[in-house]
Amino acid sequence: MRSSTSALFRLRNRLHEWAEDLKRDALTLWFAYRHPQAPWSAKLLGAFVVAYALSPIDLIPDFVPIFGYLDDVLLLPGLIWLALRLLPPAVRADSRARADRWFAERRGRPRSVAGAVLVVVLWLLCVCLTWLSGRWAWALLRG
Repeated sequence: MRSSTSALFRLRNRLHEWAEDLKRDALTLWFAYRHPQAPWSAKLLGAFVVAYALSPIDLIPDFVPIFGYLDDVLLLPGLIWLALRLLPPAVRADSRARADRWFAERRGRPRSVAGAVLVVVLWLLCVCLTWLSGRWAWALLRG
């Protein structure tokens, strides 16, 4: 019994460290976006990732069973990893150092209004496409 409790404790600590690393990496991308030596492809992907990560609205809401957490657990970390790999090592190191200083000073979490707007626009686009495809299917069925 004791070993299973310690295993759960270690797992909890590891997950907490992983979440902290993700927050730091998202903030690293935020600083890299403003770095003059970052390539445009990394800036573009980084801006999308940061806007989505800092948006108060999820693309897939968390209350949707199973799929609601997939973006938090798979999509977001994967995009952060890819965006970091697109950065030159010097830009990544400088941006990571700035992110570490940000957290050391205990500043608040930055918010992205652009990220929230982007997610709302994507949802509206999905609703419109669903509605249009339903009308098209209905017209086909009616003859």
